[in-house]
Formats: sequence, C-alpha cells, structure tokens
Amino acid sequence: MRVMAQLAMVMNLDKCIGCHTCSVTCKQTWTNREGVEYVWFNNVETRPGQGYPRQYEDQRRWRGGWELSRRGRLRLRGGSRLRRLGSLFANPELPALTDYYEPWTYDYRTLTTAPLGDDSPVARPVSAVTGAPTTIHSGPNWDDSLGGGPENGALDPVVAKLRDELGHQVRFEFEQTFMFYLPRICEHCLNPSCVASCPSGAMYKRVEDGIVLVDQDRCRGWRMCVSGCPYKKVYFNHRTGKAEKCTFCYPRMEVGQPTVCAETCVGRLRYIGVLLYDVDRVTEAASVQDEKGLYPAQLDLFLDPEDPEVVAAAERSGVPHEWIQAARRSPVRDLICTYRLALPLHPEYRTMPMVWYIPPLSPVVDALAKTGFDGEDAGNLFGAIEALRIPVEYLAELFTAGDPEPVRASMRRLAAMRSFMRSVNLGEVPDQNLLSGVGLTEDQVRAMYRLLAVAKYDERYVIPTAGVGQAHELEAVATKCSLDTEGGPGMGGGGGSRGGPVELVVWNAQSRPEGLFPRRERS
Repeated sequence: MRVMAQLAMVMNLDKCIGCHTCSVTCKQTWTNREGVEYVWFNNVETRPGQGYPRQYEDQRRWRGGWELSRRGRLRLRGGSRLRRLGSLFANPELPALTDYYEPWTYDYRTLTTAPLGDDSPVARPVSAVTGAPTTIHSGPNWDDSLGGGPENGALDPVVAKLRDELGHQVRFEFEQTFMFYLPRICEHCLNPSCVASCPSGAMYKRVEDGIVLVDQDRCRGWRMCVSGCPYKKVYFNHRTGKAEKCTFCYPRMEVGQPTVCAETCVGRLRYIGVLLYDVDRVTEAASVQDEKGLYPAQLDLFLDPEDPEVVAAAERSGVPHEWIQAARRSPVRDLICTYRLALPLHPEYRTMPMVWYIPPLSPVVDALAKTGFDGEDAGNLFGAIEALRIPVEYLAELFTAGDPEPVRASMRRLAAMRSFMRSVNLGEVPDQNLLSGVGLTEDQVRAMYRLLAVAKYDERYVIPTAGVGQAHELEAVATKCSLDTEGGPGMGGGGGSRGGPVELVVWNAQSRPEGLFPRRERS
C-alpha cells in the first residue's frame, strides 16, 4: 500500500442557483487576457443541455478518456501512440472554436464618438479574436435555464442515450419534470487521460496534492491533451500556443485558502478537503470490466485516516502529519465516504475524477409541491423518488455510469435528513425508523445537516498549507504564475489599492480591500 494525499472538491447541486458568480470570478482571476477569451476554467451548465463545449459528453465523437482493450487493459480512447502522433497536425477529435463559442465584445467607441443625429447609435458586436464585426450565435452558457426545453434538451448526449434506450415518450415526460445546474471545473483525476495524452510531458500531476497542471515551458502546443480530456477542461491559448487549464487555484491552496470559485460561491455549495488513497490500486480500479462497478471501485480506493496502518503507510510515503490530520477533518471525506452522498461525474471515462457532486433533491420536492402535497413529508418524498424514475435515470447516467441504486440511496438519505430535521424544527417526534431505513444514526443526520446547511467557513474548507515557513513567500506567487502574462491574473496587479484592481489569487474572505468592495461610510 502506497498512500498519497489528494485535494478534492464536492459540490452540493441542491444549492446551486445558476448565478455564475463562480465563473465570473474565475474568469477575472485566470483568463481575462488575450488568447483565452473563450476559455472558462469554471462554467455552470443547465442540465439537460449541450454543455460547454457543445456535446462534450459524446465520446463517440471526441474520443476522450480511457477504454478497455480486448485483453481488459486500459488504453486511451484516442488510439495508440502512433495514431496520435500521426494526427498531431490534423486532429479530427479536436473541438473547433465554434464548438465553444466565438467570444465577442461591443464597439463601444461608436456610442461615445457618434455625431449628434436623429437616430441613436448602436454598439455592434465585434469578435474578440479577429476584431471584425460578427454575429452572435452562441455563448458559454447559451442553454442557461433553457436546457430542459425541447429545443435544447434533445441535443443533450445523455438525453439522446436515454431516448435510444427508453423511447421518445420517456424523453418528453422527462423534459417536463426536471432541470438543474451543474458547475464544472477540471476534475484533477487520479488517472488523468490528459497527462497520458501529452507527447511533450508538459502535463503533470503534483505529488504533494494531486493537482494537475501544465508546465508552460515544456508545452509545445500539440493539443493532444485537449482531445484526450473527456471533460474538455483543457484549452488552447491561441496567442501563446500553449495549453492551459484549471489550476485548482494552487497559489491559494498552498497558503490554506480555498479556490476562487469556492470563495465567491453565493450558495456555499462547495467543499474542499483532503482524501488519502492507495496509488498502487488506481489502475486496477480504473480497469474494472463493468462500468457500473467503477464508482464503488473508486470509493474503495479511499483510505481511512483513523486507521493506524494507513497512518503508518502515509508517513512512510512522505505525507505530512498536517495533511493526515486534515484528512481526518475533511468534509469531502464525510460527504463521499461516510454519508455516501456525493458521486463522481462520468466515472465511465475511467479517469477517476476527484470533483464529486451531491445529486439535487429540489426538483423532486418542487414537483411534489406543485401537486398540492407536502414536499417535505418523508412518505411523499420517498414515493416521489421512486415514481420520478426519469430524473434518477438521468442522474445515474451522469454520476454512476447508469446504475440508479447509488443515486437513489443518496437521495433517500437527503430526503431522510430533510424530513427528520423538519420534525425537529417543528417540535414533533422524529421517526427513528426513517433513519434506520437509510442506514443512518441520529448523530450522523445532525452532523449531515450541519455540514450541508449551516457549516462555517473552516468546516467547509479544510485545507492544509504547504508549510508555515513558506507562507510569506507563497503570498506573492501570483506575480510569478506562469499564466500571469500581459493582462493576466489580478489584471496587472494593483495590490488592492484604493480604486485599483484587486489580486484575486491571494484575496481571502477575512480581508476587505478597497478595490473589491465599496468604501464604508463612517457616521
């Protein structure tokens, strides 16, 4: 057993309101510069919908991730090394700009320089790539709040798969009952196919925390990492000729701060923590023959930080004691391993993703409320989970490779917690049989409720630092970041001076820079 530590994230989809604050702050921090106008390290999709880039989940077209050979061995879906080398200069599985969207701005100068006249001047859209006038056809969140409609929902690859297996009637019923938001960042996988696809070795996974990064000095712009990633979370900078991706805000992580998307999340739906896992068994877990067995196989990789044998193995592997302590207090471990609420996104890609999701229960509650029934009643909720099979099947295609049972189990625990705490808040006697039916104790339910509903900042983010002695040096790492090119992170740096730009990479919620918040008026 060789133990390694991995920073991971869990998102509670029940609390996402689709406000895109996470996307905007991430964009402002990392990709507000030339060459990456179309890039969104963090984006929020409406499901069902096509996603970003369009239909990225259709691996028959994009050939991302891993598959099993006839001998049961893992191999890149993109083909052998020889095939990939042969397609370096003409890669048919590489998304075009139109599969994302052509970014645009507006000709604001016309508004300020137009002469007086009877007609109001209009700021025409202008391509942010070519500078020429353009027509807007799509955007990064073009399906926003419309993904469940018949025009866009039918184009969702997951809906198409359900339609082919279950028929058109099910699809139309599905469109009328379900919609939710899905925030996405790089998965920072345990078995990243982007790293294996890179011919120059520029993509790598950090040993100390598992974050997947791109060495900008070694990158040669072959873009095989873009086609190799099944989540399409690696992008090409058309100005520098280099690949870029979500960095999990590693400069912030190294000083114990959460990612910018988590820091600014309005719904407080993101949790960050440490998981210990056995690196020697990753290939074995990713090679499980039945796709439905990939979720329990990955779950079995995670180790108990309270186990003395695991602790001893971790220390032998060089995992710092502070990280072992953080793994014991990790909210991510509780949500994934203890309560079994969070599920991985598309485990069938065999990359062993490390950004997990708690499936949304709200659509079920809303559907009940519209019928006039009590949406918080345990009997009604449990019956609705069984009756609304189509949302469960859809969620299973997203999170458990088509196996609905883990999704049902997660939603039943969420329903049990909601009904139990409702009884407590109303002064009623809680039904203990309700908890035993989902395998939870009263203490566990109360702990679940605290973590999901009222957890404090330091309970949602348990992040060990890179070392107290290095903290003062790491605070300025944003100015040396390889992505901090012209107009890069922090918008050129103003240090948070009065009225100037703010360095979001090193900002935390405990400070109040003048450039980020309105000035307080003193009475």
